[in-house]
Amino acid sequence: MAARLVVAVNPAAGRGRGAESGRRAVDALRAAGHEAHGLDAPDAARLEALLRDRIRRDPPDAVVVVGGDGTVHLAVNVLAQTGTPLGIVPVGTGNDLARCLGLPHEDPGAAIDRLLTALGGEVPRTRDVDAVRTSAGRWFAGMLSAGFDAAVNARANRMQRLSGTPRYVAAVLLEVLGLRPRAYRITTDRDTRRLEAVLVTVGNSASIGGGMRLTPDARMDDGLLDVLLAAPLKRVQLLRLLPKVFDGSHVLDEHVEMLRGRVVTIDTDDRGPAITAYADGEPLAPLPLTVEVVPGALRVLG
Repeated sequence: MAARLVVAVNPAAGRGRGAESGRRAVDALRAAGHEAHGLDAPDAARLEALLRDRIRRDPPDAVVVVGGDGTVHLAVNVLAQTGTPLGIVPVGTGNDLARCLGLPHEDPGAAIDRLLTALGGEVPRTRDVDAVRTSAGRWFAGMLSAGFDAAVNARANRMQRLSGTPRYVAAVLLEVLGLRPRAYRITTDRDTRRLEAVLVTVGNSASIGGGMRLTPDARMDDGLLDVLLAAPLKRVQLLRLLPKVFDGSHVLDEHVEMLRGRVVTIDTDDRGPAITAYADGEPLAPLPLTVEVVPGALRVLG
């Protein structure tokens, strides 16, 4: 079945590889008989606005995004609860959303081939997964950071010379110099607790930073959020914990607690600087913040 598709491209993704990968995706989809319309913009905000307008005026059969997790994030905010399928050609530095969805995450060509296969039958091959609605009026699909991890995210976003996991590791090493715990009030469903913590992470997916499995047991289709809380750590303790996040064994550390629930509220109980939460690697909103998983809110191609 020939499909009508919008291909939303972040030209700057992957240090400029986004533009070329976007052209490859459009050409391959058209060669397969699909009607593919390219859409790009110089920044995420304008790309999201263009995509919203296009879907409002002329709803396509599916949207394909070419870019990193930030580009997927903007598409999630447009497509959540619409039923319009989302296809992903990952060309970012981490590509954790594609990774956690079981899609090709290192080879744009393989991702395009997967899309062609998904679109090749009488009915597109899709899968419904969870997305997370926030009190800030935004959605996310992967992971929310609200502690030291948020500061690392902000630092990594400013670092252009590195990519993927090395960029996040470098950001950790730079941010650890200012490490200090904050007082939090965390409510998971109806359970509220007050604690000091350095890491506060809510995962709908398992990894961030190119495979750092902060919430290793999180699944994108189980209707639950996994919450990681790390008690106050000295700098050297945090650095010793860091290598364990690649296989998820950090959850066995005595300083780490894992919770699970459907609705999570995060607030601070101290007078320190405001904490801005990050979601899917993008700045979301200052605390306090409530997030709620919505089962099956996002339809994914392939």
